[in-house]
Amino acid sequence: MIDGIINVYKEQNYTSFDVVAKLRGILKQKKIGHTGTLDPMAEGVLLVCLGKATKLVDLLTEGNKCYRATMKLGYETDTEDVTGEKTVEGDSAVISGLTEETICKAILSFVGKYDQIPPMYSAIKKDGKKLYEYARAGIEIKREARTVEIYDINNIVKEADDIYSFDVHCSKGTYIRSLCRDIGRKLSCMAVMSGLVRKDVHGFSVTDAMTLQEIEKRQTEGTLQQKILPVDALLQQYPAYEITEQAESYLKNGNKLSPRFFKNMGENREFRIRVYNADGFAALYDYKEEEQLYKPFKMFL
Repeated sequence: MIDGIINVYKEQNYTSFDVVAKLRGILKQKKIGHTGTLDPMAEGVLLVCLGKATKLVDLLTEGNKCYRATMKLGYETDTEDVTGEKTVEGDSAVISGLTEETICKAILSFVGKYDQIPPMYSAIKKDGKKLYEYARAGIEIKREARTVEIYDINNIVKEADDIYSFDVHCSKGTYIRSLCRDIGRKLSCMAVMSGLVRKDVHGFSVTDAMTLQEIEKRQTEGTLQQKILPVDALLQQYPAYEITEQAESYLKNGNKLSPRFFKNMGENREFRIRVYNADGFAALYDYKEEEQLYKPFKMFL
């Protein structure tokens, strides 16, 4: 079984689940999970965890992300992108009166925290069912606004009189479709998302991502392993410590560890650390102040 993380370029018209299913066939292993859903019309970085790395899936979905979004002015749809059914038509007189400066100012006004109502066509659950399941049944559910944060918007480009593209760096839980919707409403002309590329996740870039076709070719040639990141590749924000020989059995049994069991650990007690033994990366441990011990958070032995 392969353990590690692979940077997949998800192409349009594939769901994130489709990518996982295809990889199971290519790699001939079942233990695979992705770290953040991308809509079928979206493309770009989809980090996929293999083997032991699947224990990181819930942790890695928490990260911030960068996108290249394209927005079309003039109407709204039920999906909030160009693939949906038109629900509201914008006023053509309003649209024709908008200047490029006004549109750019409206786009940039969303930098910072704001309360965003998520789209009906989303995987958010309500009473045990996903919102898109209600939407497909023609049922509209009242959604509570959720606070999201837009850290930065830049590289705004006017592609046509009614089409603008821009880069967005945002917090987890942000829907770019809904951001486009909200920009359109602020301009009183309505808008939908017409394109989306996820450019970066956890510092891993779209320029290094591989398509499923490339992955299959490398697997056939026997060169895929060179492109698979180690399990701890996305955990570099946590300090790393190696355990002493005396602690080996404690670690293997998933026991709590005293700070004295770590080599070169000073007086500081970081909340979460990467733990290594003679074989390499072994676990994530969290410090419990009340016990003055490190407790296992996730084990990878």
